[in-house]
Amino acid sequence: MRYLPKSPADREAMLKAMGLRSVDDLFAPIPAEYRLNRDLKIPRQMAESEIVDYFRQRSRENAEGYVSFLGAGAYSHYRPVIIDSLISRGEFLTAYTPYQAEISQGTLQSIFEFQTMISELTGMEVANASMYDGSTAAAEAVMMAVRLTGRRSVVLARSLHPEYREVLATYATHQGMPLSVAGFGENGRVNLAELEKSISAETACVLIQSPNFFGTLEDVAAVADIAHRNGALLVVSIAEAVSLGIVEPPREADIIAMEAQSFGVPLGFGGPYCGVIATREKFVRQMPGRLVGQTVDKHGKRGFVLTLATREQHIRREKATSNICTNQALVALMVNIFMTVYGKVGLKELAKQNLAKAAYAAAQFGKQGEVLFGGAPRFNEFVVRTSEDAYAINNRLLGHKVIGGLPLKKFYPELGNAALWCCTELTTRSSIDTAVGLVAESERSVQSAKQETEEMVR
Repeated sequence: MRYLPKSPADREAMLKAMGLRSVDDLFAPIPAEYRLNRDLKIPRQMAESEIVDYFRQRSRENAEGYVSFLGAGAYSHYRPVIIDSLISRGEFLTAYTPYQAEISQGTLQSIFEFQTMISELTGMEVANASMYDGSTAAAEAVMMAVRLTGRRSVVLARSLHPEYREVLATYATHQGMPLSVAGFGENGRVNLAELEKSISAETACVLIQSPNFFGTLEDVAAVADIAHRNGALLVVSIAEAVSLGIVEPPREADIIAMEAQSFGVPLGFGGPYCGVIATREKFVRQMPGRLVGQTVDKHGKRGFVLTLATREQHIRREKATSNICTNQALVALMVNIFMTVYGKVGLKELAKQNLAKAAYAAAQFGKQGEVLFGGAPRFNEFVVRTSEDAYAINNRLLGHKVIGGLPLKKFYPELGNAALWCCTELTTRSSIDTAVGLVAESERSVQSAKQETEEMVR
């Protein structure tokens, strides 16, 4: 009944309570020329079966049956069906910020378990109860480093996700936080010599991403040594959380900012995703967001409470560490369930599948085009440079129901016709072979056209 309009009897009772005889009396104060005196021009009502059929037809217009090689911070991984079954339960789906601990023990416990698993995964001592997404988590981690060191400037790697850099630049605009960028070398990693030159006595932190935007693993230990030698902190951003199933976590970092979307959070047009900040216990007082702790009640039973919640909503604005983090507990619960379902062994196997499929794809593309940054280990993404414009290739691939890699010309014009390709456990060998074959056709067409032009010139 909640979706049905009020009955005529209901309307009559409401009008009577207001001392009115009809709906026309209710709207009498509105001048007649502004009142609609006809029925709305909308289609007739539809039966439930017709509505279902309508949406099924609309869904067929989406990218159904397409193979996607897009990554770049948003990854297509398999989502166990149990996730939606559990998060749809009323006690989770309708829960808001757990201010009243005595009636929010379930939500608080799930957040506590989320923090615990994230800490184990990242090798850090403490993690917060999630933030808006990976880009804002990286920016908030940088601001945290500024507060901890009392320094103002920041050095970031150009191999950091370009959109993360844009978000950080927005934060820095009114924070009096100068940003400098260190370029990358032929292996796709941050240029260590350039990085060291960029650091000054005012550098609060160095921000890198690993695996970086090109899919390459950074030498975190070497970057940490340079940062710490100069009195700066190291912030490591992780956009592809599945990599931690097989890649050693960046324990040398002081703060880790991660996007956990890969762990059971569906792809969306910008979110909501699941940002995370993990750090050392000694830095916890400057960590943005909220933290759930374990305690005992007056009867000695285990219980959970909000121990730190340093949002402006909770404390004086000038003392607040952040105002971006909202209640992401439902999204964090998706991550929780995903990690629980897979476990340590399952997550490692998942990461191995991603690694193997990307390695196979990169090897096949290397036979047809140029795979860049081959001098360093990578995870599930790689960069391919072709003779033809990457956008033109992608338009041709779409006709074969293949969504190609992300063209990099917008962010890295010096890389020319390069595109970032990604493979996950959902990418089949046959789809890789199809994509490679279509790109190879494109390369042959370009070479053939080039030869014809050269012959005409002769």
